[in-house]
Amino acid sequence: MSGGEPILETDNVTKSFGGLVAVDNVSVSLKQGEITGLIGPNGAGKSTLFNLVSGFLDPDDGTVTLKGEDVTELRPDERAERGLIRTFQITRELSGMTVMNNMLLAAQDNPGERIIPLLTQLEAVRANEDEQRERAEDLLKYLELWDLRDEYAGNLSGGQRKLLELGRSLMSDPDVLLLDEPMAGVNPDLTDHLLDRIMELRDEENRTFLIVEHDIDTIMSISDTVIGMHNGQVLVQGEPEVVQQDERLLEAYLGGKV
Repeated sequence: MSGGEPILETDNVTKSFGGLVAVDNVSVSLKQGEITGLIGPNGAGKSTLFNLVSGFLDPDDGTVTLKGEDVTELRPDERAERGLIRTFQITRELSGMTVMNNMLLAAQDNPGERIIPLLTQLEAVRANEDEQRERAEDLLKYLELWDLRDEYAGNLSGGQRKLLELGRSLMSDPDVLLLDEPMAGVNPDLTDHLLDRIMELRDEENRTFLIVEHDIDTIMSISDTVIGMHNGQVLVQGEPEVVQQDERLLEAYLGGKV
């Protein structure tokens, strides 16, 4: 884990929907090789900030910077090409395809999908396909989904689908992964397995994560940095043991405790 230079930053991003300011001048910074948890009560602005960072919403004001490049105007797929990948709370696997084919479909920049390379660079196309299949095999084994490679994705459990979505996101070898409630609906055993994989990816491959999760204990246990939001603003950003003692954030949650 590097905990090095900022790899993803927002600078005073703002987003309103009618008269509601969902995100209000939010500036946050993610360091490379760290897990950052994003928490806050319902309506705090977490999902809107997530969508602004990933490009699924355009800010009214402010900028998003990835690896030193202003990506504010870029589409989600263009940000993905630059190393920023997100998952969704409701998984988006193709249920009528096998687990393996779901993985292969997630690979970026496949020349076999374009007619000219198929006609003029067949050997290179085949080499690329072999490389992507090998990567998919390695990831499925790493996530312990290998035995399900020929199973239809629609037959997987909720936890297995979350693992598949993580695997699909890793097919493009991203620098930053935005995970939207990755543990929601996952049984405890698979939750532990998923958390172990996330922490290993941070520690062994220097991946950077931004995770939205309602399970506060989980976020506090795996995050290097936690961002607490309320009413569209950042109340606190810091180490978990500091954030969980912040009185403003404690007051923002029902019951007065995180």
